[in-house]
Amino acid sequence: MEQEEIWDAVTARAYDTPGTGMFAPDVLDPTVDRLAELADGGPALEFAIGTGRVAVPLAGRGVPVAGIELSRPMLRQLRTKADEAAIPVTIGDMATATAPPSAAAPGTFPLVYLVFNTISNLLTQEEQVACFRNAARHLAPGGRFVIELWVPELRKLPPGQPGVVCRSEEGYLLVDTYDVLRQHVVSHHFHFDESRQARLGRTPHRYIWPAELDLMAQLAGLSLESRHADWLGAEFTADSRSHVSVYRADH
Repeated sequence: MEQEEIWDAVTARAYDTPGTGMFAPDVLDPTVDRLAELADGGPALEFAIGTGRVAVPLAGRGVPVAGIELSRPMLRQLRTKADEAAIPVTIGDMATATAPPSAAAPGTFPLVYLVFNTISNLLTQEEQVACFRNAARHLAPGGRFVIELWVPELRKLPPGQPGVVCRSEEGYLLVDTYDVLRQHVVSHHFHFDESRQARLGRTPHRYIWPAELDLMAQLAGLSLESRHADWLGAEFTADSRSHVSVYRADH
């Protein structure tokens, strides 16, 4: 599926879950706190800004936020919370698009960020490297590019079995199937009730190991400054399921 097909009007309308899931205060507040600290009073650029889950509260903290977003339906949902003057957005691919003219010019942002595993929506290594280079183009000297990303759970795969159940809870089942040759994974989201019918949504990703991510950064002129297991700064270990990595512009 193309990304435009995945992030359609139906997905955009169901994306926001105020107070729960990835919108829960214990998830969102540490994210916003850390990004505000890294922005240090300057403007921030969010790749794949979506419905403004992070951008709106970050702007509420006094950080000028601009965005790049591929999905028009997701942007329309954002516009119910903040207008173009408050959070300017360019429609386009985060690997190639430039920040909106009304925001800080490319090369002047102290912070560019990409959260909640979204870099994996780019399905080739070339696109992911281009994303790093696009971030670097927008960064001021010494600026930071922040990525939140999950760690591939290949250790859960028994030999010869391509899929693993990631979450199982009332009314919801998540199954990931892996193509280890191409580093692709498809997440299958099953939503169901007491009936015999279930609703299925699928999202494809290209997973990235932390070491490969660091090499992409080097190709873009960025170097790893820190890596933690979460936004609160927990130690990143071999058992960590995700990480928050901060890269610094060498120029």
